[in-house]
Amino acid sequence: MSYISIDSQRERGKISKYIYGQFSEHLGHGIYDGLWVGPDSDIPNTNGIRNDVVSALRAINVPVLRWPGGCFADTYHWTDGIGPASTRKRIVNTSWGSVVENNHFGTHEYFELLKQLGADAYINGNLGSGTVQEMSEWVEYMTFNGTSPMADLRTANGHKDPWQVKFFGVGNESWGGGGNMRPEYYADLYRQYQTFINSYDADTPIYKIASGPNVDDYHWMDVLMKNAAPYMDGISLHHYALASAWEDKRPALDFPESEWFSLIKSAQKMDELITKHSTIMDKYDPQKRIGLIVDEWGSWLRAEKDTNPAFLYQQNTIRDAMIAAITLHIFQKHVDRVQMANIAQMVNVLQAMLLTNGTKLVKTPTYYVFKMFTKHQEAIAMDTFDNLSDTTSASVSKNADGYFISLCNFGLSAPDDITVDVDTAIKSVSGTVLRGLRMDDHNDFEHPDEVKSEEFSTTSFQPHQLKAQIPPMSVVTLQVNTNK
Repeated sequence: MSYISIDSQRERGKISKYIYGQFSEHLGHGIYDGLWVGPDSDIPNTNGIRNDVVSALRAINVPVLRWPGGCFADTYHWTDGIGPASTRKRIVNTSWGSVVENNHFGTHEYFELLKQLGADAYINGNLGSGTVQEMSEWVEYMTFNGTSPMADLRTANGHKDPWQVKFFGVGNESWGGGGNMRPEYYADLYRQYQTFINSYDADTPIYKIASGPNVDDYHWMDVLMKNAAPYMDGISLHHYALASAWEDKRPALDFPESEWFSLIKSAQKMDELITKHSTIMDKYDPQKRIGLIVDEWGSWLRAEKDTNPAFLYQQNTIRDAMIAAITLHIFQKHVDRVQMANIAQMVNVLQAMLLTNGTKLVKTPTYYVFKMFTKHQEAIAMDTFDNLSDTTSASVSKNADGYFISLCNFGLSAPDDITVDVDTAIKSVSGTVLRGLRMDDHNDFEHPDEVKSEEFSTTSFQPHQLKAQIPPMSVVTLQVNTNK
């Protein structure tokens, strides 16, 4: 049994919509065939971007999309991806499978995708193999409004008006594939490079993000905050949920019951990581000006059989839905620090929202969690008094209608009877549930609707108390209306 008490005066703060951010890298079929098919494709598209993918993603209110990587970002030279598609440089994607990359999806195509999604830009710049000038000129190309060499080049390539870059990352995983740097060295490089990321529009300054630590590298966090905090708006953190050691990726399907909780336990470590990194950040930034940006997170499992292992294509089951709900709840617990998060990745890679195969599209269990949680975006996270079972995770936010409650019972067999006390009178309750009957329940191209959200009506309420039974392996959301 679980218990939650809601006091209308106990607020944590606003839940940034950017916590529900997405990430797409030039990796496998994440961009090509997943998002981009080209304007001449038989697959219905608008300016080369798949209509079915955009339609599905618009339903989950994608607030921001990180691009072009990931590891690919530190090998990406932006001038390769502009101009006529027929003349763009073909390169080898050394980060992911050494496949040929034709650069048909570049800066202009990215901003076209953002326009169709209604999302903001998060550009990750090339620090690892790029130059200060290259990074600076890319910002000028994208954002300068007027006459300048890069703005003129943008106009010549068909887009006179500048775009807005909301977020800009200076390098990616600079401790590893982004350059194998020491934190002292990266801190100095960050200070240098960010100097030339100019905010040409004073009313919309670019939010600059430093490449933060690898999981629990607290030394990296301390060195960067000590030496570069005044020059950054955010610092990144990466953590993937693993069911075993990094070197022993476990399968997404047909895993033993004994491994169900291993992946969940790994996801739960996010709370410890945010808490400890935030403590270090508090030493140098007690006003909490700098955001913790968890711009890579999600489950990382073994690539599916008969697929290129470098493409990181994995099936997405009800267990991944548990990972999504648990992690999003942790972010909402830490709204004072976590200003953005970007699940890896949006289409066809790792813990994806969508899977595509030719003309076919599948919405994954993770997709449905993001869709169910949209009411949390920009709502007020509540500081509730909880006494939850060992297999239940919860988060409560306040909106114009009352309270929005999301619950996850990640137990395998037992339902959880939950009681919620509210200090204001309940007028009505509506709910949605996503559940699995078996550990491997998932959607595929032959059975696209095996796992999907449905109405949840097994609740009862009195003026100040709500009761519900949460099924095992399920995510439930409840809109508790307290206002007329």
